[in-house]
Amino acid sequence: MSSSRNDKLTFLKQTAKEAGKILMGFFRGNFEIENKEGSELLTTADKKSEELIISELRKKYPEIGIIAEETKPDNWQEKEAFIIDPLDGTNNFSSGIPIFSISLAYQSDGDLKIGVVYDPLHKELFYAEKGKKAFLNDYIISVSKRNKLSDSILATGFPYIKKSGKDSNIPEFSALLMKSRGVRRFGSAALDLCYVACGRLDGYWEKSLKIWDVSAGGLIVSEAGGKITNFFDGNWNHLSDNVIASNGIIHSEIQEVINKL
Repeated sequence: MSSSRNDKLTFLKQTAKEAGKILMGFFRGNFEIENKEGSELLTTADKKSEELIISELRKKYPEIGIIAEETKPDNWQEKEAFIIDPLDGTNNFSSGIPIFSISLAYQSDGDLKIGVVYDPLHKELFYAEKGKKAFLNDYIISVSKRNKLSDSILATGFPYIKKSGKDSNIPEFSALLMKSRGVRRFGSAALDLCYVACGRLDGYWEKSLKIWDVSAGGLIVSEAGGKITNFFDGNWNHLSDNVIASNGIIHSEIQEVINKL
């Protein structure tokens, strides 16, 4: 591990915790809520968290680009970039539901190198460096060992812009609900991925995702020994808008169900 990457990981972990303090200051309190596209929301907490993260990044790494959910991307085409979701699970947060997170990633030449996901309510810090395993609060984590889809617990989410037919994820949900032991819908893609990484979930799939939803969590799954692909082949790119993540053992079963629809 280079000292430069180690510095970035330490910095992103610290920044995620500082942003978490901001979110907890607003949680179940008073804040403004705006409607975005579809059923997506934007709160004061999203804005303040992102402002803090970008401010800290700009002070420490002014030359590195930024890809952020609530702010116009800043030099994101550069060789290096940070990828920021200041509040993943805004709908939950705005209703007082205790499932939300902060997701921060670092990429170089389009390749993910660092992922950090922080759940400030439960004080769970998930993180990984490429090639260096995955961790939860400094303990190494790994995916589950369940070897049958019928015994597995999965998670998914649904597009903010509600669509009919195949784009809605309802056909996939119905099919995988019947094939698995159960399907959960937590409302934070970053945490769904981390829950696969630490074995709480055996698999996860979703459509209509953004780069900031999946970058950090996707790397964490890979480093925890799991598998992550898009729907229709064995590859995964964090720029893709669909994803399947699993313990690797049941992956082909999930993909087969989706591909038949």
